[in-house]
Amino acid sequence: MDHNGKNIDFIDVPADYREEKKFTVKSLIDGSVLTRDSVVKQVPFIIFLTFLAILYIANSYHVERVVRETVKIQREVEELRFESITTAADLMYISKQSEVARLVQEKKLGLEELVEPPGKIIIEKD
Repeated sequence: MDHNGKNIDFIDVPADYREEKKFTVKSLIDGSVLTRDSVVKQVPFIIFLTFLAILYIANSYHVERVVRETVKIQREVEELRFESITTAADLMYISKQSEVARLVQEKKLGLEELVEPPGKIIIEKD
């Protein structure tokens, strides 16, 4: 009972007057630190930070995969460029007049090389 003779079972103390408990190792271990108002108010922010951390990790994995693919494709392009240069050199060698004549004689196609230059055909208009 209070001094006026009324029965008081519970007195609600405003949040401003509540005594904040000090942070101790014991409160961290038993988990009571997580039930404090200051921590409970920060839960949405903690969830947001967790989401950002997961997004950051996923992004770094994605970037690593893209870099690996890029390096692989660059190697393929380099190999194809070398193959293209080799093929062009082979084609230039095979298309030389002396090489064509040698291949024709090897395969016995019955063709002969011209000894005279080709003549020019002139058509006169009437």
